[in-house]
Amino acid sequence: MEESAAIKRKLREFALASVNELSSSPSSASPGVLRLTDDTLQIHHDSHQIAFDVHLPLLQIFRLGPVQSVCMVEGSDAGKQTSYSRGVAIQFRNEEESEAFHCVFQQWKKEFNGQGGNIPNGANVMTSKSKFDEKIEPSSAKMYFHYYGQLLHQQNMLQDYVRTGSYYAAVMENRTDFFGRVVVDVGAGSGILSLFAAQAGAKHVYAIEASEMAEYARKLIAGNPLLGQRITVIKGRVEDVELPEKADILISEPMGTLLVNERMLESYVIARDRFLTPNGKMFPTSGRIHMAPFSDEYLFVEIASKGLFWQQQNYFGVDLTPLHKTAFQGYFSQPVVDAFDPRLLISPPMCHPMDFTKIKEEELYEIDIPLRFIASVGARVHGLACWFDVLFNGSTVQRWLTTAPGSPVTHWYQLRCVLSQPIYVMAGQEITGRLHLVAHSAQSYTIYLTLSAKMWGPGAEQGGILQTSSCKLDLKEPYYRMSQQQSYPTTQDQPQAQPFLPTQDVKIKSQDFDDTEIMQEPSPNSCVQIDSFMQNT
Repeated sequence: MEESAAIKRKLREFALASVNELSSSPSSASPGVLRLTDDTLQIHHDSHQIAFDVHLPLLQIFRLGPVQSVCMVEGSDAGKQTSYSRGVAIQFRNEEESEAFHCVFQQWKKEFNGQGGNIPNGANVMTSKSKFDEKIEPSSAKMYFHYYGQLLHQQNMLQDYVRTGSYYAAVMENRTDFFGRVVVDVGAGSGILSLFAAQAGAKHVYAIEASEMAEYARKLIAGNPLLGQRITVIKGRVEDVELPEKADILISEPMGTLLVNERMLESYVIARDRFLTPNGKMFPTSGRIHMAPFSDEYLFVEIASKGLFWQQQNYFGVDLTPLHKTAFQGYFSQPVVDAFDPRLLISPPMCHPMDFTKIKEEELYEIDIPLRFIASVGARVHGLACWFDVLFNGSTVQRWLTTAPGSPVTHWYQLRCVLSQPIYVMAGQEITGRLHLVAHSAQSYTIYLTLSAKMWGPGAEQGGILQTSSCKLDLKEPYYRMSQQQSYPTTQDQPQAQPFLPTQDVKIKSQDFDDTEIMQEPSPNSCVQIDSFMQNT
């Protein structure tokens, strides 16, 4: 019996590589020992003086990484926000000992509850099924985190100088928002945004990254010690991890193709609800999806001609034509990702705004956008062109990052939904329709697009729809058309619309965004005037 008790005591004692009060400098850390008694947790320095002795109901443990954790003592509840009176950072000698401790700790809490104890805030956060797992299929998540866990893909994003430069400018131009503040980097990747925040004077940055890139981020941050001493990398998903304090600022790059692809915006919103203080800031603050009909005979022929392969009636003695219709539909179910000439747009664009500080996660599950345009030229409408921009609404400078056609190209490019049955319009004719995005478990969206041409001219008010065309596309499976922008000659079949940069001149409701100055400098090849164009349509 005594031997069993001795074994139990041994299982509840763990050697620590370092122990450090959160209020102390990292240099004061020293090795120690952690012990679990019947209802308290004790942490001793090597000097055997008790550094930490906490009764279980007041204890919260936050796991920051494979071997790092923070033990916090709860103070008083200020409204809905729990305050902490003291904290100790602990580091185990290896991952195995860290995992063993957390398993024993969970069992210890269960035993305490079984004896009538009460743990505040439930502590079931670590054991309940993740919200991420409930809506995303495991195979998709595995591929997603594998992709972003590779340095070559991080390099692709880092070398997008429009993207990276815009983030750097947004942070450094708004140092007052970051100086002395707690920052959470959601989906930190290589940790570059965390390092930007530290450069701007952040008090501390928590860099949350679920993929294996977290280890590379630790290495990069450790290689920049003057900044890295204020950055903690946490390997895990924002839906699951715990933090020892609230954030004053969230920074993230959650945008995918068409803004919403990969569904990381939902994680960004979840991080807002979990970690951000009531008056905290978000970088980016808001976003807009821009849309306009386009005419591109070259692209349409290129896609349609792919199906010619399946029209062969004697392919090594096999008739392929039974699959022609299915293959043809399949090619048109792929959104086209490329950089296109803005002269292909046949009307001024419209936009769908999203305020990241207010939008609910559930609102991103299904996005329904009514469409209405006025054609500026007569043309065949081959589909809908889309791009996005995001706003960093800092206290000092409001900066836009745009992916508009004609602007400097980003790794997002633009996206076009191509109709298998184009519609014909005349100048001044109204085009209506609907863009409907439905999220699915493969971390993307199914796109349902309908465009219709209404009667025009005298008596059009009494008329109805002349033509309509619809398509269904999978945003998860785009056609990456990365060739150089083609020069489109002006012909009767390919009419030339006046070029314009729509991003800067779109008017939206005042309740969606405050009046802000767009700081993005247009590129030389996109400095075109559109005011008269907008007024004349």
